[in-house]
Amino acid sequence: MVSRRGRSTLGCLIVLLLIVSGAYFGYEFLDAYYRYYTLRDAMAQEARFAENRSDAVVRRRIRAKADSLGVPDDAVFRVRRNRSGIAIWTEYTETVRLPIGTKRLTFEPLVQREF
Repeated sequence: MVSRRGRSTLGCLIVLLLIVSGAYFGYEFLDAYYRYYTLRDAMAQEARFAENRSDAVVRRRIRAKADSLGVPDDAVFRVRRNRSGIAIWTEYTETVRLPIGTKRLTFEPLVQREF
């Protein structure tokens, strides 16, 4: 009979702990990036239909989507039009908590569309 010293079990537990902690803290990063990409998609959709909407309506609709996603209130949406197209952009910062402190992520979504 071969005796086991418990080393492989301990190694397995350490690997499992690293995977679980990575998933736990990675979730906040993924959540922040999910909000960014979803907001950028909403901005692109508004740019597609912007010919028939005023700038105020475009800003209001994007702000409503941002509020539903939980994007920080400091995101001020800007709309600039010219004869050939439209540009919609903003900048905001999200804070992600980590075990050794916090990380500030700055997002700058920009959508441009030609008419």
